[in-house]
Amino acid sequence: MSKFDEKVALYKKFMDDRNLRSNTELLAAVTKGLGPSIYKADAETVSGSDAKELATVKNNFLIKKLGLSDSSELDAGIEEVMERIGKSERKKYRAVVYYMLVKKFDKESVYGM
Repeated sequence: MSKFDEKVALYKKFMDDRNLRSNTELLAAVTKGLGPSIYKADAETVSGSDAKELATVKNNFLIKKLGLSDSSELDAGIEEVMERIGKSERKKYRAVVYYMLVKKFDKESVYGM
């Protein structure tokens, strides 16, 4: 199993352990889109309590990558994802957060799904 496949399996297990349904194919596509950042401990996770980090998720992923328009709906979507993963969960994997945002905003087409 490649390092990439190990990461996808880790994220899938993380989601399964929290009863978060996932499509492995889409999860792998989102993970691949993150590039080498998934192998760096700090970049691999999202801090749900850091406003700067959440702004980065909004601007670089939701607006630039997914092509969404800036609105309060984006902030509400990020907040909802953070709640579903669990505020107390220390490791909010970026791939999982992004996957859940793709599903939340019905943007699977960005990944050819």
